[in-house]
Amino acid sequence: MTTPGSCPATTTATNPPVCDAGAAGRCCCIPLPSSSLEPPVRLAHPQEIFPFYSRAGGSQKMVRPRLVLFGDSITEQSFRPGGWGAALADTYSRKADVVVRGYGGYNTRWALFLIHHIFPLDGLAPPLATTIFFGANDAALLGRTSERQHVPVSEYKNNLKTIVNHLKDARKLPERTNEMAGVYAGYCVELAREMHIPCINIWSKMQETEGWQKLYLSDGLHLTPEGNAVVHKEVVETLRNAGLKAEHMPYDFPHHSKIDGSCPEKAFQ
Repeated sequence: MTTPGSCPATTTATNPPVCDAGAAGRCCCIPLPSSSLEPPVRLAHPQEIFPFYSRAGGSQKMVRPRLVLFGDSITEQSFRPGGWGAALADTYSRKADVVVRGYGGYNTRWALFLIHHIFPLDGLAPPLATTIFFGANDAALLGRTSERQHVPVSEYKNNLKTIVNHLKDARKLPERTNEMAGVYAGYCVELAREMHIPCINIWSKMQETEGWQKLYLSDGLHLTPEGNAVVHKEVVETLRNAGLKAEHMPYDFPHHSKIDGSCPEKAFQ
């Protein structure tokens, strides 16, 4: 049962809830006082350690990686004196920035509203690691004062899965796209024309074949045996058109049949 301006009681793993505040500006996503229960689940999303870079004013500079703490009030209060978040920031001082994203009173159902804002799939480099610290409010008992924070355990599990999958998706963004590679290929061809030198547009050539992505590329970038064959054929054809026909070119040193066994030095004069 819902009231005007409120959200459905459940959500799905694939579709985060959409909250319609309505004309009165009411919305179900309201932070409430946190439960005193200890969260039953702590999930971490470890990432591969590597330096991150950002561009500012056309230049490239190294950016310190981030450790994001995502959770309810236990996370929100983690930078208070003696807090675990503050201690973590000290542990990783000058190594990584510890960023707090704690929301007192929130359960995993409401947290789904936040993940696309806190962890966008484009823009900032994804966090080096993220802690997911929810559960105390989800576990609020029905029939008690905080029952509106209650989330059934099966939904709680699915919500956690949605959050983790979103973080994983943020790590799967492509480093390259075919469209952008085409832009660079176009500039390469343009420069070759300006300088009057031969050029092979492999980007266009490969795409003349249906299913070229899997036929010619082993991992979206590197060549399969068939892809290598295409490049070889195009390079040989271009070299031959430039007068470099292998069958007409001399050996660097004499063929063994031209070497006199009794006086081999003659062949090398």
